[in-house]
Amino acid sequence: MAGRIDILGIGFDDVTIEQAVQYAYDIIQNRGKSYVATPNPEIVWMCRKNKQLREAVNNAGIVISDGIGIILGARILGTPLHGGRIPGIEFAAALFKKMAEFGGSLFLLGAKPSVAEAAGQKLAEEYPGLIIAGTADGYFEDAGPVIEKINEAKPDFLIVCLGSPKQELWIVDNLDMLDVPLCAGFGGVLDVFAGNVKRAPAAFRKVGMEWFYRLICQPSRMKRMIKIPLFVFAVIRRRIMRRGKAK
Repeated sequence: MAGRIDILGIGFDDVTIEQAVQYAYDIIQNRGKSYVATPNPEIVWMCRKNKQLREAVNNAGIVISDGIGIILGARILGTPLHGGRIPGIEFAAALFKKMAEFGGSLFLLGAKPSVAEAAGQKLAEEYPGLIIAGTADGYFEDAGPVIEKINEAKPDFLIVCLGSPKQELWIVDNLDMLDVPLCAGFGGVLDVFAGNVKRAPAAFRKVGMEWFYRLICQPSRMKRMIKIPLFVFAVIRRRIMRRGKAK
């Protein structure tokens, strides 16, 4: 997609969730070959030091703003993302609903053994018409058998939940070998779909504080969350530098 908005070296598509889902749907229907990236501030921060990850995210067919920090960063830089925040899990759910209308098929890859299977069962119940083509856990060393299993299933959409940067790099490294029109990396959503992890209450999600709720529930995430203020400070510094050059 054209006209991306740059935030610390990552180009975000300024789209609504409806537009993003339609774009993904069109790729599936036209049997294209692409993938979706869902970077939050933590991933953007990782991209600053990981060239392969940065290239993987920027080369995605669509890059959506998964995180209130991304929306805030865009505003600070004076290039707002009018489409708003698009949480990866909500994008996935909206696409599942649309896929269910035509009997689209889904393959779930990642998480601990049995989690993807449980997620698949719940998704099939929640979205009648959605076909769960197959599942595989994220505990593998050789990608060959996994790719073979995916290709035998011939899904319309492949969800890769291996955590960042592993999931993005895995998709890019294996995209040409995958017989799948569309892939996407969604971190830990399989645990949510399986019912093992609860999303933040609606009140937290509405104000973009889902990350804070996760931190309360999992204090061990503190080391990861420190990247959020680092991201914000870097954005402010970038805005100051731009003003200085404009004078």
